[in-house]
Amino acid sequence: MTDTTTSPLELTPAELAPYIQHTKIELGSTRDEMIAHARESAEHGFNAAMVPASWVPLVAAELRGTGVGIASALDFPTVGVMTSAGKAAEAAEIARLGATQLDIGVQIGWLKSGMFDEFREDIAGVVRASGIPVKVMLELPLLTEAEKEAAVELSMEAGAAYLKNASSGAVEVANPDSVRYLVERARPGVLVKASGSIKSFPQAKALLAAGAVLLGTSAGISIITDTGDDATSSY
Repeated sequence: MTDTTTSPLELTPAELAPYIQHTKIELGSTRDEMIAHARESAEHGFNAAMVPASWVPLVAAELRGTGVGIASALDFPTVGVMTSAGKAAEAAEIARLGATQLDIGVQIGWLKSGMFDEFREDIAGVVRASGIPVKVMLELPLLTEAEKEAAVELSMEAGAAYLKNASSGAVEVANPDSVRYLVERARPGVLVKASGSIKSFPQAKALLAAGAVLLGTSAGISIITDTGDDATSSY
């Protein structure tokens, strides 16, 4: 569990590790690279290793007994293209394989079409099928103000455990304003994860100070060692 008793403003770089979901989702990652990623996650005490679903069994085996979570993503990186039934079935399978958390794309097109029941049920189906905490990637910059409000409310009604500003830096660079927007609207028990080109210790600390409790990034090592920007990181 992440210790929230210390103010983010007082944390050292190394102390940010329990807030970071260490991400490796690059196309073509090899078995050896995924094993190394899992071992890095355990060595540094990251909150979770975020990996593609196909690598969940391998990473879960590597992390067994370490206390580090196994996270994966669904309906991503092309967001909102799966059928709801297919999404729920894949969510159940990913959980069965060993994932302990799941980040999902949402049906932005349905939201913009006023298909609110369908939008809600798409998320709720994943929550029911997986039985693990679900984080919804809301893609806030793609939404109008009214759509943002609706997306947040519908996601919470569907049982989402976390609200997330965006899926990657291609949509939005994570920033305190978006984090505060979600924190201010989150119901008790619903938490906020920030994601999108989080590359440095000062940026990460500012996001935590704004109210995020998790950070998704592929630059976790650079952040906890305070070695500056990792220009290759968009997640």
